[in-house]
Amino acid sequence: MEALEGIRVVELSIAVQGPAAGGYLSDMGADVIKVEPPMGDANRWYRGNHNELPLESVGTQFIGASHGKRSVCVDIHTEIGLELVDRLVDSADVFLSNYREPALERIGMGYERLSARNPGLVYATANGFGPDGPARENRMSDQYSQARSGISGVTGTADDPQLIPGAIIADTGGAMALVMGILTALVARQRDGLGQKVQTSSYGAMIWMQAWEINHTSATGHLPTRDGAFHPIVSALSGIYEAADGVAFCLGIREDETWREFCEFGGNPALADDPRWNQREGRDPFRDQTAMDRISDVRPFVAEMMKTHTSDEWQDFFDIHPDGAMAQRVLNYEEVLDDEQALVNGYIVDKDIPHVGQRRVAGIPTRLSRTPGTAKNMFSDLGEHTSELMQELGYDEDAIAEVESHKAPPF
Repeated sequence: MEALEGIRVVELSIAVQGPAAGGYLSDMGADVIKVEPPMGDANRWYRGNHNELPLESVGTQFIGASHGKRSVCVDIHTEIGLELVDRLVDSADVFLSNYREPALERIGMGYERLSARNPGLVYATANGFGPDGPARENRMSDQYSQARSGISGVTGTADDPQLIPGAIIADTGGAMALVMGILTALVARQRDGLGQKVQTSSYGAMIWMQAWEINHTSATGHLPTRDGAFHPIVSALSGIYEAADGVAFCLGIREDETWREFCEFGGNPALADDPRWNQREGRDPFRDQTAMDRISDVRPFVAEMMKTHTSDEWQDFFDIHPDGAMAQRVLNYEEVLDDEQALVNGYIVDKDIPHVGQRRVAGIPTRLSRTPGTAKNMFSDLGEHTSELMQELGYDEDAIAEVESHKAPPF
């Protein structure tokens, strides 16, 4: 039995933030019904760069966010369409959406109306910038939440423009926050049987994920600046360095004896005796501001030493010093897909993707010992389950045919 078996979720969402939350709930056993407009969720068709997969294949964002769901295709602006979605929500434990709330109100999917019909409903929404304030109705895409959250201000180097991180961490973070809110509300419902409204945003999630950096700025009055391959408020040796063949490692050396051996292997044995860095407090300062101020002086020496050997030679060195050195080779996505550590933990799994074939894709980051989830290997066609669900609700063939006629995919 999976943890969320018996929980029904009606999802009215687009892009990533809402669908990714529904995808996780599905992986953990919930029956997620994805309500799509006549053309389908745009993510079905969004291809991204360098995508030569068949046109009939689903978009790569859809693979990660909308697997494992039953698809209903309906024009909610019609009388029968609204009635169908109403009846689905009446049968649900959770209503999930990343539409802006004014849009939900306009189509009859507002909180007051749905909760009056189903008092036990957990009504969960996520938007770009939060439920209140002057930006509450602003349009959002992942990069804009990143920009406003401050993370671009600490990404890159001091002499170059700010950068957007190379992954959709705001949308995905918003999905994680939405899932946390939904599960919390379901636990609260066990006490009194009542649902409630859950609200979050990608902007709020980004601030929460940067709590230390933001709190540090507030408490100290010091604004972190962009520091390239190093964390802007971690004054330590730790950071990214390249080996002789251009392969990079994220590296930190804590144990004093390992530091000595590192300097000897890197061709600078005299550095091991330098009193500024021959003890851990000098390389990884905890409270000593003077030591923190000297960290920028040792990093160039480490960079020079890393250039004396290839990545394989350095990997051999780090493998025999697992406790003294923290070192991880910087992987690209192709390497992540083949990483044994990701595969054995189910973080990367094999799935059969329609019109594409078997591919490795992202799995589930959470493991439960007694009620584990499974990364669902189901990618529903647009409206594939419309008839099935309408039959479950008692609709006749004429009504089913009317709703089936709503489907109008763009391709």
